[in-house]
This record gives sequence, structure tokens and C-alpha cells, in this order.
Amino acid sequence: MAARVLIVDDEPNIIGTLSALLRTRGYDVQSAMTGRAAIDVVDRDKPDLVILDLGLPDMAGVDVCRQIRQSSSAPILVLSARGAEGDKVAALDAGADDYVTKPFGAEELLARIRVALRRVETPSPASGPIVRGALTIDRERFRVLRNGEEVRLTPKEFELLTFLAQHPGRVLTHRVILKAIWGPHAADQPEHLRVLVGALRKKIEPTPSSPKYILTEPWVGYRFADP
Repeated sequence: MAARVLIVDDEPNIIGTLSALLRTRGYDVQSAMTGRAAIDVVDRDKPDLVILDLGLPDMAGVDVCRQIRQSSSAPILVLSARGAEGDKVAALDAGADDYVTKPFGAEELLARIRVALRRVETPSPASGPIVRGALTIDRERFRVLRNGEEVRLTPKEFELLTFLAQHPGRVLTHRVILKAIWGPHAADQPEHLRVLVGALRKKIEPTPSSPKYILTEPWVGYRFADP
């Protein structure tokens, strides 16, 4: 069955261009021109991926992203003319999985869509739970427990935690993590990783400002503490 992609943009020419591009690649495409309409489509039709513009007429795109994330775990790919780091950080912090700046290359966008969908559809090859201290990462059920209590993570937060926990004690560079989580096109976008690590620490660390699990290796990357 073709993956269903929802395009959210208030520019008809963007919707038309993207719809034609995605349909030629076999995707089932829907569209919405307002934030409220997008939220309604997500609730009703459960798209597999959302392409979201931040400049919508009725509500801020970041708020749309946040509301979609409350009811859906579908990847959200922001496609926006806003290229400032602050805009990227705000979108990623609201639950977006990736960020592409307009104007965009068609092949790069398609590659990012494939990566996002592949990571949702492909389970981890090792299915057993990972236990690290008070954390239990259940890869089969996509659940994380801390001291026996479930912690709700976004898909990208779960993927990052799993990737780090699979390499306890090993320093992983920013570039290695970015490529593993977002694909090769994201290797030079460290703000994605910084925001995601910050959000993850707030959920799993007893004291986020003094982490015991995800440790920072200055100027290099991150290391998951080896218990």
C-alpha cells in the first residue's frame, strides 16, 4: 500500500508542485492549506508522514506541529522558507523530525521522505529489551520505562535513545549520530541533535542539568553512560 503523505502549505503552487512530484513516485497525497484543516486530516485519515510549512494563515506552524504530535507519531518534515536556527530549534522542539529550507532540491526532499518512512516501517534488528540502570527500552513495543514507569517519547527521541544505548561507554560523534538518526543529508545540522538531546534528557534524566545517562563529550559528541 502506498504511503500517505499530507502536505500542509498555504501556497497553491507549492501544494501543486509537491503533489505532482510525490504522486509520480507512488505516494498517496493529501493536502491542507490551514493548520486547523491539517489537524483534522491527521485525526481523521492518519497519514504516514506530514510535510508542514510554518507560515500558515490561521495558526503558527510550530503550534500545528505540537498539536499533531499529541495524537500522532507520524514523522513531521518541516518545509519552510525560514532558515534561522531559532526557527529550526522551535520546530524540532515541538516534535518535528526533520527540517528542510525552501527553496529545496527535489531529490534531497524525496530522500528525506524515504528515510523518515523507512525508520518508521523498519523495526530494530535486535528485538530484545535494553536495560541500562533504571531505564528499560522495549524495542518491540516502542516503550521506555524509568523505574517501572512508562516515559512517552516521540519517534525520534526513541530512536536516538536506542541508538545511544546500543553503544554504552562509546563516544559517538555528532556526525555519526546525525547520519544514523536523520540520514546523510543531516550530517551538518547539529542544531537538530542538540534540541533532540535536550528534550530526551528532560524525559529520562532524574536531573536533566546533570545527566547520568546521556553524557556530553565537548566538541565531539555524546556518550551513553556504561553502568
